[in-house]
Amino acid sequence: MAVITLGPEGTYSHRAARAIGDEIEFSQSVTSIVDAVATGEHDRGVIAIENSIEGSVTESLDALAEYDVAVVREIVTPVRHALLAQGPTFETVASHSQALAQCRTYLEREYPDAALEAVASTAQGVDFARTDASVAGIGHPANADDGDELEVLAEDIQDQDSNSTRFFAIAPTEDRSTGGGKTSLVVYPNANYPGLLLELLEPFADQDINLTRVESRPSGRRLGDYVFHVDFEAGLYESRTNEAIEELEELAENGWVRRLGSYDTEHVVD
Repeated sequence: MAVITLGPEGTYSHRAARAIGDEIEFSQSVTSIVDAVATGEHDRGVIAIENSIEGSVTESLDALAEYDVAVVREIVTPVRHALLAQGPTFETVASHSQALAQCRTYLEREYPDAALEAVASTAQGVDFARTDASVAGIGHPANADDGDELEVLAEDIQDQDSNSTRFFAIAPTEDRSTGGGKTSLVVYPNANYPGLLLELLEPFADQDINLTRVESRPSGRRLGDYVFHVDFEAGLYESRTNEAIEELEELAENGWVRRLGSYDTEHVVD
């Protein structure tokens, strides 16, 4: 199965994508990954959704609101950040913005004078370090291969040992499933009044459905107008889920409710 994810080779997205298929291609942006799946260019895509330290990946949320795709699996993988460089002296640390933030305490303590440069992925930062001795990268320690010019200067430099990232495996809409222990929705109520959010959440409480994530993102239409991302512990095959969504659709009659799909969670330790 052809899978597209954030590249280059060696990213954490790449590690998660290997749980989906062996034929993996890379892109430099999350939006282009979602677009490639929505248009049928690829069978599957893998995108990061949420990190346990830095929270949600906003580009992923915005892309899921813009494109009509299905979420078919959730992959949770631990994040083990290492500092990789050609030697102990360097001027810049390059990595994905989330990785830099996840290692903020370590970098401020050990390398307070180093410039921090956000790049497209952790693997790209490591590639820069491989070709430029003045740059260090943050990535998985396995990115420093045997015989490589890179050294692992420090391992497990993330601020929290429990650091992990959730990834969504996305697919064309025809592959959307109603079976699974979790479900994700995107809700655009196209309204703004006191108590709106409470009204949107009450149907889940009434059906005894546990919400695992609720997040708002600007709709882009006007200031103060929001799209809501909702994850909960129930499948679309369940009558209680459908009753809650039907009530939600009535509340969002001027907007829309998108069922991303139901799925199960897989933990990948690598």
